[in-house]
Amino acid sequence: MHDRLELLRAVVHPWHLDHFGHMNVRNYAPFFDDATYHMWTLLGLPYSSMQAKYNLHTVTAQATTRFIQELNAGDLIVIDGVVSRIGTRSCGFLLNMRHADTGELHASYDLVEVFFDPVTRRSAPMPDTIRARLEDWLVAT
Repeated sequence: MHDRLELLRAVVHPWHLDHFGHMNVRNYAPFFDDATYHMWTLLGLPYSSMQAKYNLHTVTAQATTRFIQELNAGDLIVIDGVVSRIGTRSCGFLLNMRHADTGELHASYDLVEVFFDPVTRRSAPMPDTIRARLEDWLVAT
């Protein structure tokens, strides 16, 4: 079992805020989406390798954001993540957005990534070598 992977560091800017003065819900998604791209590379499974070796990539089939505590302009955030489940054609990631200074949890992002064949435009079975790599990083959540 491995520790959580640090995926992304960022700052909340004034343009991320809404009329209530905190980061608007629409601005969480880009941070989490960028972190997901990094997740694959840090797992040793970059998209370029998946496409070249297996002629497939992943698509996000479902994403659930849980908003826990507001963020304000100037707050520094860190997103980390784990592999939370493994299926036959999909896997799950659980990402957390924390305050970089305090470690407080501000949001979580639970997503399902489906393996996808770009030629057939359908889901595809997960290759065994990818499954083995994901199993190395699977954490009970």
